[in-house]
Amino acid sequence: MKDNRQPFLSPRVFAGLEPPYSELKSAKVVILPVPYDSTTEWRSGTRHGPQSIIDSSQYLELYDLELEREIYKVGIHTLPEVEPMMNSPEEMVNRVYQITSKLIHEDKLVAMLGGEHSLTLGTVRAFKEAFPKLSVLQLDAHADLRDEYLGTKYSHACVMRRIHELCPTVQVGIRSLSQEEKQFITQNKLSVFYMPALTEDKNFEKEMLSSLSDDVYVTIDVDAFDPSIMPAVGMPEPDGLQWQQVLRIIKLIAAHRHIVGFDLMEFCPQEGPHSCAFLLAKLAYKFIGYIVPPE
Repeated sequence: MKDNRQPFLSPRVFAGLEPPYSELKSAKVVILPVPYDSTTEWRSGTRHGPQSIIDSSQYLELYDLELEREIYKVGIHTLPEVEPMMNSPEEMVNRVYQITSKLIHEDKLVAMLGGEHSLTLGTVRAFKEAFPKLSVLQLDAHADLRDEYLGTKYSHACVMRRIHELCPTVQVGIRSLSQEEKQFITQNKLSVFYMPALTEDKNFEKEMLSSLSDDVYVTIDVDAFDPSIMPAVGMPEPDGLQWQQVLRIIKLIAAHRHIVGFDLMEFCPQEGPHSCAFLLAKLAYKFIGYIVPPE
């Protein structure tokens, strides 16, 4: 069977796909790369994450052994990188919101590649308008529930606080947070599944599902993964999720809920080996396969 991708490396096209499978009009999925990292701190560089993932995706096998099909045939279009707005993180969030809203109206599954985690607020705002009963599943090492951080309410460290103001949230893999955030979780009875307890909790999956509405947006800060397989992040935390654990969670949600969109955020390619970018390219591809059924 013909390998339906370009014969040369294209830094702008996920998996190197060529028409008709890469065309916007017919594609069911749109890759939205947003190279922005204005509010990151310790180790910056997440602005290079989207392009690194897309570059690595050129080497994916288009046939998925687990799903026994070529996922790309649902159509995957890669948009140009979104130009960052550096005057304020709030305006960048609004730009992402506007772009995502347009894509939702075109009936596209949006897969955002970041960039810092603050951007997720923009996509969630757009999906909340389209799906009023939306909930958000967050896989992350950090709670990101501060009300304000370094002088802004739109920092990556505040993103889930802002999202919680919009819709219910469920957090998985958390293993680092401030006292303020822990108090906020307790006072508001948030659904949080901490590491390492979630690996020992036999009721974890049932409780996670019951906490989510029918329509779910999934956001993954890639430091949710254990740094042994994902060191390429700005703030690595030990004792994270493994590859099969993350796939199992995604498959479970896809089987029992409607995943409206997803993102992979906070990837700093310069902080780890090339295998990290390829892991995330494969994760995005499998994510699409779990969500979008074949024709």
